[in-house]
Amino acid sequence: MTDSPLTHFDSAGQAHMVDVGAKQETARVARAAGTITMQPATLALIREGTAKKGDVLGIARLAAIQASKRTGDLIPLCHPIALTRVAADFVIDETQHAVHCEVTAECFGRTGVEMEALTAASVGLLTIYDMCKAVDRGMRIDNIRLLEKKGGKSGHWQAD
Repeated sequence: MTDSPLTHFDSAGQAHMVDVGAKQETARVARAAGTITMQPATLALIREGTAKKGDVLGIARLAAIQASKRTGDLIPLCHPIALTRVAADFVIDETQHAVHCEVTAECFGRTGVEMEALTAASVGLLTIYDMCKAVDRGMRIDNIRLLEKKGGKSGHWQAD
């Protein structure tokens, strides 16, 4: 196991939190995205702001930001990170009857913010589902993925 590329396992194959103490602090940025697809009438409720529970996208934005700050509590081996910025943007797509979510998370630290961005995108989309499930239980969350990460020893990575 000592040659394993999986950093969350020690030489005995046991799960552990990676020691980032010797890493250099750098500016870190990650962008993640996902989509929720729904019935046209559900999308109209979101667009028009007439959903029974209120401003769906506004609440989803707050949920995404809050989730990013709680990632270390949700993902067992993630380090708690002092985030410096989180932005969650939602775009209504009329042709696909969908809402696209993109989150940018930033920090200055010893480990990346990919999990924070991914968690935020996931929870933002789940919040849309929660707020609209009374009218559309068939909504589908898809394509949650990392778009880009910058900073640290591994440098810049961008999805194709």
